[in-house]
Amino acid sequence: MIVYRCEDSVESIYTAVYQAYEERRNHGDTILCLTDDPILFGEDVEVKADGEKTRRVMNTLVRRFGMEDSRYLAMALASEDEEKAQAVYRTIVEGLRVKCRPGHLFDNLADYHIHKAFALGRGVSTEVGHQLQFLRFQELDNGVLYSKIGPKNDVLAFLMPHFADRLPIEHFIIYDEKRNLFGIHPAGRQWYLFRGEEADRPLQLRYSEEELQYQELFRQFCHTITIEERKNRKLQQNMLPLRFREYMVEFQ
Repeated sequence: MIVYRCEDSVESIYTAVYQAYEERRNHGDTILCLTDDPILFGEDVEVKADGEKTRRVMNTLVRRFGMEDSRYLAMALASEDEEKAQAVYRTIVEGLRVKCRPGHLFDNLADYHIHKAFALGRGVSTEVGHQLQFLRFQELDNGVLYSKIGPKNDVLAFLMPHFADRLPIEHFIIYDEKRNLFGIHPAGRQWYLFRGEEADRPLQLRYSEEELQYQELFRQFCHTITIEERKNRKLQQNMLPLRFREYMVEFQ
């Protein structure tokens, strides 16, 4: 049994997929693993992320499975599940084996790995949708728009294109505090991701005076329109999970 030891990144996992095909491995006896846990009778192969191999795999996925299913695979790899690499790998293997048409990669949900990849992708897709709704930008004293989030999954790469398309002439930063990861968009230019150091954490950033005034006005507005007799905490928590509130101005 061959065990490819991968880093928890799309580049490393797709590099392992490329190597498994390049080295003509028996896919039934091949495992992509993200942990250091020993596997009985397993022959470890350390995987070094390769940009060119990753690009080739991604191009093949788009060509064979279509853009939508390829994006769903990428979302599955953004989850925090330790089995995601194996699930995505075996889903790709099965899709190539049966020569499935674009849009039909996840049809066979009776297959454990395909179902697993589909469920992980759906979970990340749901969180992306929530973040797009609940994310709040605040203006810093230097005019940059700033937002802090703490998602369960690594969704920042899926959020940046949305806001870059809608705020093309704005400088803005989205900070994932759970992973110390910054999404940075210079006005009129391409966005990029940057993993900050401890000293770069944006706790020292200051908001503009106008921003502070608007925050207070918005909080007062939310309290003013509240009808005490119609408060329903349970329903409110279902519609707006508690984990989002610490990042929303109206709950601070």
